Amino acid sequence: MSEQAARLKKMQEEDKKQKAEFRKRMEKLISDFIQSGTQKKIKFDPMNKLERSILHDVVEVAGLTSFSFGDDDESRYVMIFKKEFAPSDDELEAYRRGEEWNPQRAEEKRRIKELAQRDEDEAQKRGPAKETCPNSNYKEKYSHLIGTVAAKEGAHSLQANKTYGCVPTANKRDTRSIEEAMNEIRAKKKQKLSDEGTGGSSAL
Repeated sequence: MSEQAARLKKMQEEDKKQKAEFRKRMEKLISDFIQSGTQKKIKFDPMNKLERSILHDVVEVAGLTSFSFGDDDESRYVMIFKKEFAPSDDELEAYRRGEEWNPQRAEEKRRIKELAQRDEDEAQKRGPAKETCPNSNYKEKYSHLIGTVAAKEGAHSLQANKTYGCVPTANKRDTRSIEEAMNEIRAKKKQKLSDEGTGGSSAL
């Protein structure tokens, strides 16, 4: 029992020592980061839950900002930021999606979103779109080209025009067929010849 207790105590002391050493390393990194005039953020390698907890504690004491990213415990890592360079919501969303942050692209998206919002606000101020009516009737404007009467309405209004030879059938006097007309002509000629012959005989 004493050997087991001694072994357990030794393990605890070793664990405590490792935690103290890890904390000391993190404090040194954070101190160097604060003194650096060029660094705005640091991305650490993936850590276990205990190490992340220690690092977050060191960062909080130093007055900095820290976030953890990653889908599972093995891949989760910590990023720390100086207060004056704290990340925006869009930047945090990019890290959560596992993407690299691109300030230029983000600014372009922001401007597009701002313009779209401005257009939407102006559209709401104008109210619902009203139906626009033309200032003039296109039929009146182009009456010299398309006429003022529809084709079906104008079809029945054709009048006889002897000058151009356009004579509707209804206006023609002779409605007989050609054969009937020819027979009548022959009959008249025959009658005429007969009359002439009769008149000649009586004269003799």
